[in-house]
Amino acid sequence: MGRSSSEKQPKKWDLYQNRSQMKWGVLAVAMVITIASIFYTNQIVKKLKEREAQLVELYAKSIEYAVNVGNRDEVLFLTQNIIVPNNSIPVILTDGVDKPLDFRNIDIDPKISPKQRQKKLRALVEEMKLQHEPIEIIFTDENGGVYDYNYVYYKNSFLLDQLTYYPIVQLSVIAFFIFLAFYAYSNSKAVEQNRVWIGLAKETAHQLGTPLSSLVAWIEYLKMDEDFNYPEVLEELEKDTHRLETITNRFSSIGSIPTLEDENLYEVIRSNVDYLSKRISTKVKISIATNSQVVIAPINRALFDWVIENLCKNAVDAMKGTGNIDINLVEGPEGGVVIDIRDTGGGFQKIS
Repeated sequence: MGRSSSEKQPKKWDLYQNRSQMKWGVLAVAMVITIASIFYTNQIVKKLKEREAQLVELYAKSIEYAVNVGNRDEVLFLTQNIIVPNNSIPVILTDGVDKPLDFRNIDIDPKISPKQRQKKLRALVEEMKLQHEPIEIIFTDENGGVYDYNYVYYKNSFLLDQLTYYPIVQLSVIAFFIFLAFYAYSNSKAVEQNRVWIGLAKETAHQLGTPLSSLVAWIEYLKMDEDFNYPEVLEELEKDTHRLETITNRFSSIGSIPTLEDENLYEVIRSNVDYLSKRISTKVKISIATNSQVVIAPINRALFDWVIENLCKNAVDAMKGTGNIDINLVEGPEGGVVIDIRDTGGGFQKIS
């Protein structure tokens, strides 16, 4: 039998709707890679540390053998093939009471005095004791009797120290890149949302254009109608139509760099106040104070009107429809302009 058309189709995985799951999936993969990398690095460090310990032990046994056997050819062979090639592991040879006798691969200024050198070497010996147990060198005579002891102290080579701290650096770098990736992801999501809102705003402005054009035409028709004797109504209709055109311009300007033109701020604010005064509570009085009725500044009028309108409406809401709004327009220093808007509302109140 054929498959019924009503049978449910398998649901496809939507990348857009499952971005949160994808984000956590990426984080999980990054953590697995990080842990595996750190584990692998630690294994390398462990092996290198064991190898260095073996090399130092071989170095100590070579000294012990060279002194105890005393064969010139063998001593030369050990010196050239074992002792001298150690050019990376810092070592200090001491006597039985930890007095430094010799050292290798330690940077000490040759100009300092022997006493200062001994002091520095003793400090290094104490530091080396914290890292590794010393390797004992036993000196015996011809009869096999022990007559002296030496010790070889050492610490990790520079390469081993680098590898030891490498996982921390590696983890920090990976964490930084994870943070950077999450930041870029979040930022791209915000940018995507902003683009959607910008598109909707521009589309709204475009859709408003058609009825606005029709309203303007009807107003012109009413002006030519001799039987329509309500000029004050036409005046208010023109103001509202102009306001709608301003709002349309605001929406169409969203996401674009606003163009600035020199405007008289006093006239712009006065026009805005005259429009709002007839459309808010009659118990709210708006006044404008200025030291000059000609205050020129570069603004985008549509956006500037939007700011003044929102501030005044917020003030009306704060006063609950009753009170005064005082707008002070003052020319500031160096060509600046200060606009101070105050209301008699309660403002912010502390809630105990």
